[in-house]
Amino acid sequence: MKTTSSPYMWFVFGLMASVTFIGLLSELLPSGILLEMTEGLGVEQAEVGFLVGVYALASAVFAIPIISATLWVNRKVLLLTLLVGFSVSNLVVGFSSNYSLIVAMRIVGGVCAGIMWPMIAAYGSSLVPKDQQGKAITIIMAGNTFGVSLGLPLMTVLGTSFDWRVSFIALGLLSALITLLSAKCLPPVAGEKLTRENSPLAMLKLPAIQVILLLTFLSVVAHYSTYTYIALLTERIAFWGGISFALLIFGLGSIVSVLLSAYIIDRYLQQLIVGMLFSGALAIGVLSFLGHVQGLSHAAFFLWGLAFGPLVTMYQAAISKRVAEGKAIATSVQSSMFNLSIMVATWLGGLILVHLPDLGVIGVGYLSLLCFVPATLIAALAHHSLSSK
Repeated sequence: MKTTSSPYMWFVFGLMASVTFIGLLSELLPSGILLEMTEGLGVEQAEVGFLVGVYALASAVFAIPIISATLWVNRKVLLLTLLVGFSVSNLVVGFSSNYSLIVAMRIVGGVCAGIMWPMIAAYGSSLVPKDQQGKAITIIMAGNTFGVSLGLPLMTVLGTSFDWRVSFIALGLLSALITLLSAKCLPPVAGEKLTRENSPLAMLKLPAIQVILLLTFLSVVAHYSTYTYIALLTERIAFWGGISFALLIFGLGSIVSVLLSAYIIDRYLQQLIVGMLFSGALAIGVLSFLGHVQGLSHAAFFLWGLAFGPLVTMYQAAISKRVAEGKAIATSVQSSMFNLSIMVATWLGGLILVHLPDLGVIGVGYLSLLCFVPATLIAALAHHSLSSK
């Protein structure tokens, strides 16, 4: 095994990060060009929004069964297949005017993402010693953070300045380029045989995995319930700079935390998780109760981004350190929980907005706090499940 300090491995993990970058952009791109797609396709805004939801749903539903069915396949071959899927699905969406075909392609992209997220974490961690797996996963999953903070705004500008189709076509071509580079540069890694010991059911029986799944649920609901309605939050607190500035500050915080966590995650995993959860609780608490205070609210958005940055990384790293065999299966279980939790978060947030209009988005902030606080306490006590060893 080579170490993450090797120039070759830096390039490999950077290339893998470009794959997670593609997966994130493929999921969220319709939300950035919603108005343009609505007008271009002649459909309702809810139908364009559904293109994001169906992608996430496909990721959640198909991750575990397909990861289990493809566990034996060489990791490089499987990843190349998924990249082809991303490329084709985005190109077809970019050239199609048929809404039903676009929905079908979004499902294809969602299935590819559902397999890619857990598989690529297991793939990358298998290339380095155990004491560097967290760093490897952090670098790989940095594509997720850079996708939110840089990729999505750039693709949105591309789609709004020219045509929404240009964004999907560009993303499809970028996926094809990454496929060619991956075919040439990524190392092959043999798959595993699916056994009773590394099956999804076996993973669910492990106490440490159960704790990590609970923390995943609480953390994702805490973040996404409010993040989904971040535009309403900035409007409610009269945030100086508006939603665009809030997202910029949030994105900067995310980038900073990802860079920092790469250096500490293998030695201080539990402390990182506790710190990120506490930071999230503090940020949402400030925005919910003192959000009208300019300057303080700006610091809170940065702190919230700081807490959000390693969200995917830290729990997949925890899973990877607890499982010796069947890492892809274990991380697929965590990934499915992650995606299902996003849907729960948006649903609960919507219920609060509809049934508690007096509270509105501040009530959604209270929901986030009700998840952040117990999650922080559980993480602080779960030494065995979250230790770095």
